Amino acid sequence: MTTNTTIGGSGTTVSQTLLDTMNGTSSGSSATSSTSSTSGTSATDLQNTFLQLLVAQMKNQDPTNPMDSSQMTSQLAQISTVQGISQLNTSLSSLSTQLSAGQQSQAALLIGSTVLASGNTITVSSGKANEFGVTLANSVSDLQVVVKNSAGTIVNTIDLGKQSAGTIPVGWTPTDSAGNTLADGTYTITATGTINGQQATATTLTGATVESVVQQSGGTPGLVLSNGSTVGLTSVAAIL
Repeated sequence: MTTNTTIGGSGTTVSQTLLDTMNGTSSGSSATSSTSSTSGTSATDLQNTFLQLLVAQMKNQDPTNPMDSSQMTSQLAQISTVQGISQLNTSLSSLSTQLSAGQQSQAALLIGSTVLASGNTITVSSGKANEFGVTLANSVSDLQVVVKNSAGTIVNTIDLGKQSAGTIPVGWTPTDSAGNTLADGTYTITATGTINGQQATATTLTGATVESVVQQSGGTPGLVLSNGSTVGLTSVAAIL
């Protein structure tokens, strides 16, 4: 049951719960109720309660020992800050949801398109190979792509010459070093770049068709490719 207490000679009545909050005390079953209520209050509720406490204290303060207004103002400012942070978190959460929905829509537009994503294999079928490429962190004076068969034997080395930094799509007729058409199967590719005689970083890319879009564990869209892999939208180096 809620009880009221009269403070000062003006006859101002304040609820016991309000006094407990102001004094930091509680008793009996009201302690559990007060703790539960406080833990579930919003910044706005705390601000309103604080204002009630402030008004009650101002009405009943000792004229010879008035309240510290600067401390009260500081506490009120802190509550306002908490409320502002709460509103900011809500806005950011809403923005994140909108961005995620936008990414899903962009990813869906890629269905049926051929993209280049990180990978080191190419497939040869009926004298044709799927697209592949190389990503360079820096410009190189010479770029070479080594092609190996399933046994690990080098069947050809593709010399792409001087290349600038970025993504380089490669169109290649699958032949060995003697010019013979390669047999159907899966081949491994590695890329090496040269800068002033020193080896440079080169990352190989595999081409595949986007078959569908799924939502990954982090909420970001994933592209399901025709080669069986799933890559993030940001992992796509080029759209062919």
